[in-house]
Amino acid sequence: MIRIQGLTKTFGDLLAVDDLHLEVPAGELFGFLGPNGAGKTTTIRMLTSLLRPTAGDAWVNGFHVVHDAMEVKRSIGYLPENPFLYDKLTGREFLHFIAGLHRVPEPTRTHQIDRLLELFGLTERADDLIESYSQGMRKKLALCSVLVHRPKVLFLDEPTNSLDPRSARLVKDILRELCRQGTTVFMSTHILEIAEQMCERVGIIHQGRLVAVGSLEELRAGGGRADASLEELFIALTGGPEVAEIAAYLREG
Repeated sequence: MIRIQGLTKTFGDLLAVDDLHLEVPAGELFGFLGPNGAGKTTTIRMLTSLLRPTAGDAWVNGFHVVHDAMEVKRSIGYLPENPFLYDKLTGREFLHFIAGLHRVPEPTRTHQIDRLLELFGLTERADDLIESYSQGMRKKLALCSVLVHRPKVLFLDEPTNSLDPRSARLVKDILRELCRQGTTVFMSTHILEIAEQMCERVGIIHQGRLVAVGSLEELRAGGGRADASLEELFIALTGGPEVAEIAAYLREG
């Protein structure tokens, strides 16, 4: 569902993403990990046709991210880390607005919106203005908005930020079920425990380059550490020995 060949992005003298090659099959929950500034969000913005690559090619659901940009946008759901919501709309109005943009027909639209509001525990507040929502409620409404048109591919940037543990667990369960139904999820997160629990494979990007990709078992084998956690592997690949020593010291303390 996602195929990337030599994807590169520069901003002046800054090489943000450097010759990225990657494939993600249908139905996979793929974790995209890296330190701040590693190139995660830039990569996602190129794959969602919001940012034009400097070089290379990528296809999402069979559509080229540059030549077929509108088709890409129609077939995906994209949740940025800080989604924009219209505060003067109610939650229900906002979802109807998004569904209309994606041309979801009635009565499918109303049924899907009611189902999502109930699933995310927002039914009682659905007719309140979004400006009255807490950060967690806003994140759940944003998640509803990227699912309302039943996209085949989801790009999620920090999807569990601002969520309480119960809501975060709900999101994890929903994503697993979507993948079982054939949806592809490309997820960026800083919470390595979530990636370790949820993702079938992860890719680790560092200074714009993909330095590792595979299942946890494959990463362990590649690093020669059969019992290493994802956090330990991540630090070894991106932080160097000094960072690893600090992390070990803090855990012991």
